[in-house]
Amino acid sequence: MKKYLLSIFMFLAVFNTQLKADEGMWLPYNLSNQSLYEMQQLGCQLTAEQIFNLNQPSVKDAIVQFANGCTGELISPKGLLLTNHHCGLGYVQALASVEHDYLTDGFWALDMKEELPCEGLYVSFLANVEDVTDKVLANVTKENREEVINANIKALKEEIKGDRDVRIEIVPFYSGNQYIMFEYDVYRDVRLAACPPWGIGKYGADTDNWTWPRHKGDFCIFRVYTSPDGKPAKYSEENVPMQSKHYLPINIKGVEQGDYAMIMGYPGSTDRYSTSRTISNIINEEGPAIIECRTTKLNEYRKHMDADQEVFIKYASKQASVSNYWKYYIGQVKQLQRNRVHDKRLVQEYQFGAWVFSNESRKAEYGDIFEGVEAKWDILDDINKPMTYLREAGWNGGEAISFSRRFMRLNNMINDKADKEEIAATAEKMKTSAESFYKDYDMALDKDVTIALLNLFYNNIDRYVPSMITEIGTENNGDFTAWVNDAFEKSVFVDQARLEQWLANPKKLDKDPIFALTMNIIEMYNDVVLPKYFAAAEAGDEAERLYMKGLMEMQSDRNFYPDANFTMRLTYGSVEPYKGADAVNYNYVTTMDGVMAKYKPGNWEFDIPQDVRDLYEARDYGRYADENGDLIVNFITTNDITGGNSGSPVINGKGELIGLAFDGNWEAMSGDLSFEQKVQRTICMDARYLLWCIEKVGKAQNLIDELTIIE
Repeated sequence: MKKYLLSIFMFLAVFNTQLKADEGMWLPYNLSNQSLYEMQQLGCQLTAEQIFNLNQPSVKDAIVQFANGCTGELISPKGLLLTNHHCGLGYVQALASVEHDYLTDGFWALDMKEELPCEGLYVSFLANVEDVTDKVLANVTKENREEVINANIKALKEEIKGDRDVRIEIVPFYSGNQYIMFEYDVYRDVRLAACPPWGIGKYGADTDNWTWPRHKGDFCIFRVYTSPDGKPAKYSEENVPMQSKHYLPINIKGVEQGDYAMIMGYPGSTDRYSTSRTISNIINEEGPAIIECRTTKLNEYRKHMDADQEVFIKYASKQASVSNYWKYYIGQVKQLQRNRVHDKRLVQEYQFGAWVFSNESRKAEYGDIFEGVEAKWDILDDINKPMTYLREAGWNGGEAISFSRRFMRLNNMINDKADKEEIAATAEKMKTSAESFYKDYDMALDKDVTIALLNLFYNNIDRYVPSMITEIGTENNGDFTAWVNDAFEKSVFVDQARLEQWLANPKKLDKDPIFALTMNIIEMYNDVVLPKYFAAAEAGDEAERLYMKGLMEMQSDRNFYPDANFTMRLTYGSVEPYKGADAVNYNYVTTMDGVMAKYKPGNWEFDIPQDVRDLYEARDYGRYADENGDLIVNFITTNDITGGNSGSPVINGKGELIGLAFDGNWEAMSGDLSFEQKVQRTICMDARYLLWCIEKVGKAQNLIDELTIIE
């Protein structure tokens, strides 16, 4: 016991749980005096009102939620919108073809008339914020909590929205101890204005992803359009460029070590206050399972994409999406271990327990918390790996399987003998969904992916396995090749002509092998695994809410920031180098020389277009060169960001754009769970490289002329 206590106290000495200056994803409408003071000390010259104001133009009005997973910012008075290449990639891919290969060659609109409408793309501007905790938690008890909260949120949304065309979100903070309402104006006419070639926008691809040093021009430019009266509107030829309420001027004076950096955007998800059991699960179950499934899928993607340019175009965005969090989880598992995050959580829990049991009233309120946490994770430890496989290798594995899920409702209508006209109308609507799916579908690739993932599922999972997978695997010695080949010969979901023929006269899908497998997977998930997941939540969610409440009470002098949840946040830091490992010291900038040093002709990750190479050889950097005549490509800051911040502006102390955030670094891949002060960095594209690409590579002087550039 003495040895254990000694270890604990040693951890307490090593791991300080107090917030560090650069840590924190702050709500910009409610900045504390402490945060404002720290920002000013680092070099911020803006007032709180200049950053966020609901009644007057402010930096807030230049920041948008881009679609449902990234950030963007306005950079001109005419609605010009900047975000990351990887955020816009799916929309560029949808516009591309072998004849117009915008992925490989890039796209530059030299006139607004050349800008391309992006189907399905929208951006959201934050219009109002309100704390509605009291209203959401009205009449809530321990027994009815979830039911009453959901009812209160629904009623409140209806009351606030009324007849207005706005998006209302009411979001929990601090594990459900606070609720905040956000109103958004949504603009649905967004058009592509510029996209760099693959050898700039995707430079380094999988090899460089999540690492520093980087040499990537990770940007895309769009434009927001409105109705002639300035209101949000769907696409129309009559629409006009948005008149920006606020936009960011671009500063090209360059960055120096110690310069202030502020990032505003929509970070997606963090879990900084979680327990040690959460960390154990990611290291031992969830992380390895995701890595296994995605490695298998990516191997098949790469084989087919390398062999056929048409397949490459179809799957470029899909591959990037799968790959991004494949490498993320590899790094997260490794760095959680390296940074001893599990040990840090144990220290936090020991501190909390000592605080609770030193006081009878605290003991009464918080004394049973860890029993609830343990009960939750005892259930989750049993189902997490199979649940991950059901998702990653099951219904989201092969594309035909995933696609067939869309037809569940129609099949139910047929089985229930619904009105024939209603069935026909539903079938007609599904034709549009089918056209979109088959545009970017390759049967041969999908067949190999499906075989590989089903083999993996059968051979790696020993519980909660769908009965069809068990039966097929047993009959075929764990090899699904023959079954998948036969299924693809028979199924309507792998061939557009077959599906359209079926839609013309839809009948029961129960005997379709792909659909039957899909239903079997979903049945296992919904009927067996999901009830266990809900039981776990019932056992432990209240305990984790109380744990958060107790932590805030225990550390009442600490300035707590809420976990990320796709709401607008502000982070602040500075431009700084870091030490990655023993004798490994990284500079804070990279240059065009580094781009060329990685150049590999014909390599999909490191090839460089000829015109870019010519510009490099001529050292034709124009006004974007630094004092040494170099072109700075990327730089790093100490800002605290995560997924969803992709595309966020990096802003100097005067409110001017100096860069574009696009990634984190390998040494801090545990950052969503624990901020690593010494090594955590945000990787940014330098504003000078952005403008050089627009002017010199794209020759889009029209876009340059539209910007406000500070020299």
